[in-house]
Amino acid sequence: MLGAIAIVIAAVMLGFSTIHGGAVGSHALRGIVAALGASLMWGTMYVPYRKAYLSGMNPLSFVTVFTVGELGTVLALTLALDGGLHSSAFQLFHMPGVLFWLFLGGFVWVVGDLFQQFAAKYLGIGRGIPLSNTNQLWGLAWGALVFGELAKADRQHRWMVIGWSIIMILGALAISTAVASAKEQSSTNEAVLRECNRYGLDYQRTMMAQAGDELGRRDGRRRWWDYLIVVTASAVFVTLGVRAVVPPLTMDLGWVVILIAVLLVSLLVGGWSLWRRTQFS
Repeated sequence: MLGAIAIVIAAVMLGFSTIHGGAVGSHALRGIVAALGASLMWGTMYVPYRKAYLSGMNPLSFVTVFTVGELGTVLALTLALDGGLHSSAFQLFHMPGVLFWLFLGGFVWVVGDLFQQFAAKYLGIGRGIPLSNTNQLWGLAWGALVFGELAKADRQHRWMVIGWSIIMILGALAISTAVASAKEQSSTNEAVLRECNRYGLDYQRTMMAQAGDELGRRDGRRRWWDYLIVVTASAVFVTLGVRAVVPPLTMDLGWVVILIAVLLVSLLVGGWSLWRRTQFS
């Protein structure tokens, strides 16, 4: 609880620390209110998270359904509330140089969401979600180091950003070191049994899935449509990438290389660790 409180306070104070003069901070309060509203709305995601992972669902399956649902919902809202086919979103198809970066952002988001789903399944929502939401620090690193968003901030604001970031890190460490007790594990098992009785699931198989041994690690051979999906998606990225235009943004390329290297190392280490323990089940 203390770790979660520290993360929340640090996140809020990081937002308020951006309220200063200049173009970036001129409407900072509105941005903070929007961010708080978004956090409350995103918090509702954890209801289906809990239902899915108490039943032992594979995070890969959950992310697939979740992503398709998001795309369908946003498309429906765009058609209904943003001018239908005349929406500015559809005008992006006439700007092929920009589409690649939007698709790339979505791809990185989904990969990150996969790790969050595994955290929610194996650590639980109470631990996994607060830890994964420290991605605010990653965004801070890109904003401050690559795009120079704090370049004109005074020393007081810089120290506020550094100080509250450290508090958020300490909060994350507190949560990550809070090992589940025997009573907590027992209550989790009782919740799984309750869900199994409610939906007619096999308790033993569900517990195996909870432990990362989904259905006894059955034959993992891929279907032909799995390869078709990968090839099609890759072809879309290659096509958009060939036509992409580098946006005219001022960036510190040195920090870009460093942060990308950190990202790739963490991706490889995290992916290998998950594969070795769960085989992505």
